Amino acid sequence: MKRENYISWEEYFMGIAILSAERSKDPNSQVGACIVDKNNRIVSLGYNGAPTGFSDDNDMPWEREGDFLNTKYAYVCHSELNAILNSPRSVKGCVMYVTLFPCNECAKAIVQSGITEIVYLSDKYDKTEGNIVSKKIFDTCGIIYRQYERKGKSLNMEL
Repeated sequence: MKRENYISWEEYFMGIAILSAERSKDPNSQVGACIVDKNNRIVSLGYNGAPTGFSDDNDMPWEREGDFLNTKYAYVCHSELNAILNSPRSVKGCVMYVTLFPCNECAKAIVQSGITEIVYLSDKYDKTEGNIVSKKIFDTCGIIYRQYERKGKSLNMEL
């Protein structure tokens, strides 16, 4: 008889997005993304961080406020964009699991890449201008988005 309390595909993919977020060195925001094809195969992963080759130790300012050139916003790549760019193949028709609802810049990349559905964990910037734009882009372009529904299961890294 098979085990009954195994995790669902959605729990698995969101769990991997959450785990991917743990790779982020950003002291304030850790965001992860997992792109999955129609056969439940992981196509790519991403987390927010410095672009490849740009030192996140010496060159990366992690400040959130102040002169734009001295804040993280001028340099950081969001998890969604990293997952799209890191993919070894097309992500057209795929689903993206992401821990934070995508910003308007990532929404454009998501649409352009051909991803058809977003499953997000948090929408903490709901009703901000960028969030409104993201949702307008998704609605206009027919991208499905929905909040992940927790099943009350807690994942832990210990065996």
